[in-house]
Amino acid sequence: MVNLGFIVEGHTEKILIESSRFGEWLNQQGLMLVKPVIDAKGGGNLLPKYLAPMVARLNSANADYIIILTDLEDEVNIATVKQRISNEYTQLIFVAVKAIEAWFLADSKAMNKWLRIDEFYEEKPEETVGLPWDKLNEVAKLFNQRGTGKSKPAFAKQMVKHYDFEVINAAEHINCPSAKAFCDGLMALVKEVNHAN
Repeated sequence: MVNLGFIVEGHTEKILIESSRFGEWLNQQGLMLVKPVIDAKGGGNLLPKYLAPMVARLNSANADYIIILTDLEDEVNIATVKQRISNEYTQLIFVAVKAIEAWFLADSKAMNKWLRIDEFYEEKPEETVGLPWDKLNEVAKLFNQRGTGKSKPAFAKQMVKHYDFEVINAAEHINCPSAKAFCDGLMALVKEVNHAN
């Protein structure tokens, strides 16, 4: 097993990464999640000068690789975000386009369970007009369901616990490249490690 340490932008990402389904998927790939996942409490805290103590915590917990998961938000492109964060401590940086909530929209199974329907499909979850969070609330209204509430972490917990959200389902959506890049990158890491051994 390869031990992965994660540093994430916020509490929503932490909930998704620490979910039992994601942990099971990692194990199936030959990967093990180092807990706890470190919540940087905002993208501004993912600068190299703040990362050293977070990385030290993960290293002391025997992480073989350290991975960062953050949002694009208002940046122009993924390369800009990676350049801002990049430092000697981390092996992989993944950026959810616009915001991590796009991954919820991409998991049609979880969305259908939440909305109590069986026909939901978001054509382009990473290209919503506003933020994905706003789109989730629009969809809830459209299907006469209770909205997301005000708390993104509380909604993330509901999606994981009650509606069976899975990152791999989002990655299988044809128009959710950031989730696909995330899962593909982790699987490529296993191949790289196996090849080196």
